Amino acid sequence: MIQVSGLRKRFGATQALDGMTFTVPPGRVTGFVGPNGAGKSTTIRVILGLDAPDEGHALVGGRPYRRLRRPLRYVGALVDAAALQPGRTGRNHLLWIARSQKLPARRVDEVIELVGLGRAARRKAGGFSLGMRQRLGIAAAMLGDPEILILDEPFNGMDPEGIIWIRGFLRSLAAEGRSVLVSSHLMGELEDTADQVVVVGRGRVLADASVAELVAQASGDHVVLRASVPSEAAAALQRAGTEATVTGHDTVLVAGAAPGQVVELLTRAGVPFSEITSHRATLEDVYLQLTGNETEYRAAAGQGRER
Repeated sequence: MIQVSGLRKRFGATQALDGMTFTVPPGRVTGFVGPNGAGKSTTIRVILGLDAPDEGHALVGGRPYRRLRRPLRYVGALVDAAALQPGRTGRNHLLWIARSQKLPARRVDEVIELVGLGRAARRKAGGFSLGMRQRLGIAAAMLGDPEILILDEPFNGMDPEGIIWIRGFLRSLAAEGRSVLVSSHLMGELEDTADQVVVVGRGRVLADASVAELVAQASGDHVVLRASVPSEAAAALQRAGTEATVTGHDTVLVAGAAPGQVVELLTRAGVPFSEITSHRATLEDVYLQLTGNETEYRAAAGQGRER
């Protein structure tokens, strides 16, 4: 597994990591999310031995990354899909990495097929699209058949077919018992892929729980009501002591009442309605709730319009 404990890291006046602590267990896909400047990239760099923390430690399989003799056999990572020699073919790029780890050439051909780059492997990597570079980076991460995978923004540049492929690919890796850490800003993709999510802001963990737990907590006891005259429905519910807010031209968000209670109250008041459903938050809703006060870079509302 990956163990991150009490990481602190300062760059000049900026506190990049402020006690970052979490665990990535085997057999699960763990999402790693947070606003720009939250410390995600610095954490990944510390895990991979590219940065040294001021305090704390990060272990992979119980050891610091720098102590691994053949690291790709233990940890595979995609940090920057653009980190390649553009004049090399995709296959030669992988061969160069494989030789550095004393891995056989046949493994290169295996991972090329694994990520679906068979037809493009002998083309120069400099001409690859971003999605193809992502696949090449994932192939490099898989060269040593590692037990731990760390992927930074792997969905970027992927077309719909590629996104469907990588969802299933990540889940299959976890099903084999591997530890998979995925950093991404695409909440919808993580909601469909991750088992648990670590949400971070300003260098510390804000939440660490399963996707189901986080979504259930954010959903709360809410009901979405559809009515032709939502203001009338909201008023009837408010008179009965129920919190109700008009949220659209035909929708009302009701808090603190079960669907059956809402039906009973509206029927008793003689107010027509067309639909009642339990409200379910999304992972994006959860993310925005947790990080609303942790965003370091925020555009001013109403600024930057074209004239």
